[in-house]
Amino acid sequence: MQNNPNSPYDDVFNNLAKIVEDIVKNMPDNNNARIIGYTIITRHPSNGDPEVFRPGEPGDDEEIPYEIVESDDTIYITVTMPVNSKNAPFVDIQTKNVRVAVDNRNISIMLDHPIDRIHSYYRVHHGIMDITLKKVSTN
Repeated sequence: MQNNPNSPYDDVFNNLAKIVEDIVKNMPDNNNARIIGYTIITRHPSNGDPEVFRPGEPGDDEEIPYEIVESDDTIYITVTMPVNSKNAPFVDIQTKNVRVAVDNRNISIMLDHPIDRIHSYYRVHHGIMDITLKKVSTN
């Protein structure tokens, strides 16, 4: 979807950003609050088919953006899939790193904790990949 300076969605998304900001500010323990990944589904104006709206400028075509959040026993990685990918993504979960590849792009994410590969998994939904990595217990 091209950026349109007169897009009717601009006001909606600006208002939505303000609402989300207010929600996060009013959450208990808001210093640790995080919003991870998002997908906004719109309808194509001419045929009504669903399409994914991605605000902002497209990033570097060679990079795959991701975000990591960690709890005591799990590492969560959220990856934004390239918009025009032609092939399904490939994920290789190893004990100390995760590699994500799609088309000719790939990233390797080094991990600070060993991972239990058997109990780790990923899923892709509406252009967002969620990777859930179970840490090896130290008990």
